[in-house]
Amino acid sequence: MSIVEEPKIDCHVHVLDPARFPYRADTHYAPVGQEIGTPAQLAQMMDAYGTRHALLVGPNSGYGLSNDCMLDALASGAARYKGIAVVANDATVDELQALQRADVVGVAWNVTHYGVDYFRDAKPLLQKLVALEMCVDIQVEHDQLVTMMPMLVDSGVRILVDHCGRPTGDAGLGQPGFRALLELGKTGRAFVKLSGFVKFSRKSAPYDDAWPFVAALMDAFTLDHCLWASDWPYLRSPVHVDYGVLLHLVLTLFPDRAERRKLLWDTPRELFGFAPD
Repeated sequence: MSIVEEPKIDCHVHVLDPARFPYRADTHYAPVGQEIGTPAQLAQMMDAYGTRHALLVGPNSGYGLSNDCMLDALASGAARYKGIAVVANDATVDELQALQRADVVGVAWNVTHYGVDYFRDAKPLLQKLVALEMCVDIQVEHDQLVTMMPMLVDSGVRILVDHCGRPTGDAGLGQPGFRALLELGKTGRAFVKLSGFVKFSRKSAPYDDAWPFVAALMDAFTLDHCLWASDWPYLRSPVHVDYGVLLHLVLTLFPDRAERRKLLWDTPRELFGFAPD
């Protein structure tokens, strides 16, 4: 069985369809060209590589806090997808419950874009997520997680961390932000996405300078709390990224098929409630 035939859930993709869902006029960044990924293109790519399910993460690029494009993909995806929505810090319980009914399982905090201060008043939102058994999906970089840790840990919320925490590539495993991420693994409520290597690696694929970070995260979180993701269609990537190359990297880092099964299928299927194999 090739890795294309192995069951897989991609835990971080975006859908962008400006022809059907125009970008906001005030967007800080408007993805174009190969950065655009329509629902039809996503389904075609997933079919080609045998990816059965995906977690759609609402992008701030293009759409700000609008989830319309993602919700349309969820509605037409025949249970193939779950969603992570972008919401305001003062989102109401009713708003969150409406998203939940549309197969949204959490909300995205893009600290790399908004900055740490933007979320200082967001503790009530975390409390609502806890009550609804939803998660917060946080993207940080460098040492931003250090400042965010007390709020996240004290809230009791289930946490997803994007792209290995986006450490500073040449600062080593001892940098404060990455140490904080390893500590987060001890809570038992956090999951980390082994993805986004192009965002912090100093090398081209296969990004071997990122491998020590992956090994440390595996040790701290275990395969029961690690997720695989592609970050398709690779918004703002400085170089071309290939889905097939990323899958081949999974084979390199996880040569044991049982481990791949847990990473690519068992852990995310149970976490997000996808249908059994």
